[in-house]
Amino acid sequence: MYKRVLLKLSGEAFAGEQKLGIDPETINMICRQIKEVREKGVQIGIVVGGGNFWRGKYAPQMKRVDADMMGMLATELNGLALKDSLEKMGVPAVVQSALDIPKAVEFYKTEDTNKYLKDGKVVIFTGGTGNPFFSTDTGAAIRAAEIEADVILVAKTIDGVYSADPKLDPSAVKYDEISYIDVLTKELKVMDLPAISLCMENSIQLSVFSMYEDGNIVKAVEGENIGTVVR
Repeated sequence: MYKRVLLKLSGEAFAGEQKLGIDPETINMICRQIKEVREKGVQIGIVVGGGNFWRGKYAPQMKRVDADMMGMLATELNGLALKDSLEKMGVPAVVQSALDIPKAVEFYKTEDTNKYLKDGKVVIFTGGTGNPFFSTDTGAAIRAAEIEADVILVAKTIDGVYSADPKLDPSAVKYDEISYIDVLTKELKVMDLPAISLCMENSIQLSVFSMYEDGNIVKAVEGENIGTVVR
């Protein structure tokens, strides 16, 4: 079992089947698993996306800087919702942001994060990297390196890494295990390329799996390969 993990949740993870906004049933399912992971003594940090509220790539008429800032603000909504749901289940949690929003969330500091994790709190990272032109995938790779996580758990809408998008190509092949180099050279849609490069440079393993099957987060933390492992 891993001792310290970084869970990457896309914004879509919060929306469930409704695709937009926050679905209470889905977020509670996620939080029940996070609670079980914590009760096993595992330290857990979580990076959240904001695609259930806003995706900058769908606003090509906007300046990229403004569109990306809107996306970073969207992650704050998901982070606060996740914290609220966890605390209702008796799980202590704190939101740390790459953006300075003191009335809503804490500003991210690695030393504070390590203290919270050692104290058994779940730390939720919002605001991406705090800079435009970088995704929350890159934010997850950076945070995982900073807190020295054993693995990044990548919860996605599909059950692993495929040779092509299985929703568009029925002949797509699923990989049980794949190298960083193959992900980069084949341009596979696991995380964005800067994030994969960071993970490779820092030897951070990825465990990619479906977020929609209840219990998958716990299985991944226990080291079970339920999707695809990227080494």
